[in-house]
Amino acid sequence: MTALKENLERLEAAIALACQKAGRQRGEIELMAVSKTYPAVTVAEAAALGLTLFGESRVQEFAAKAAELDGLRRAEAAGAPAVPIRVHLIGHLQSNKALRAVELFDVIDSLDSLRLAERLNEAAGKLSKRLPVLIEVKLSPEATKAGLEPESTEAAQLLERLPDLEHLQARGLMTIAPWGVAEDVTRACFRSLRELRDRWTAAHPKLSFEVLSMGMSGDFALAIEEGATRIRVGTALFGKRQPQSEFLPGPE
Repeated sequence: MTALKENLERLEAAIALACQKAGRQRGEIELMAVSKTYPAVTVAEAAALGLTLFGESRVQEFAAKAAELDGLRRAEAAGAPAVPIRVHLIGHLQSNKALRAVELFDVIDSLDSLRLAERLNEAAGKLSKRLPVLIEVKLSPEATKAGLEPESTEAAQLLERLPDLEHLQARGLMTIAPWGVAEDVTRACFRSLRELRDRWTAAHPKLSFEVLSMGMSGDFALAIEEGATRIRVGTALFGKRQPQSEFLPGPE
């Protein structure tokens, strides 16, 4: 048995336990494998174990390995898995890289400004795509965290404008809990995202927010208990990352 398979089995057991504790079904939770800094061969190994959803943080880094994964992303390709893999951008995206991001990724999970939304919509239109997006919400006081402040003017403007951006499809919300805090603080962060989802769903019926992407290797169990529909796991699945000189790893 490979180390990755052992890690996946251990992770699945932990997810099942969290679901049992929360009174939820395993099928309610999507597992995103955060494959940033890992080569295409590692993604292919994970896909062979049945993982279909992958998260990458940087446009340039994924561009360097996208061609090797092309066959795994197309159902008609020779040797393709039964379910093609999907790759999401989960890291901060500069608006000047919008076109390349739309070319490379199936979904953008880190929409955090109206300007970026407009750039993505324009890029998706050029490529005749309808691009699913998640809005990244900043619920942590840490300056290094990206995302929209939920009560900001920028957030209000984005929510009002999104229904008119015909090449974008709002799918949900994403957040990152603060690091190194007490469990109740982490829970409060996740609970806040769930409550925000409920408020925005009621206030903006033209938009869909069914996905709640929250929880990573160290806190996914709490996220499941607080209503996550997707967890993003890297270290617990692939092991500790080795820094690369070209792409410095950030938080999962």
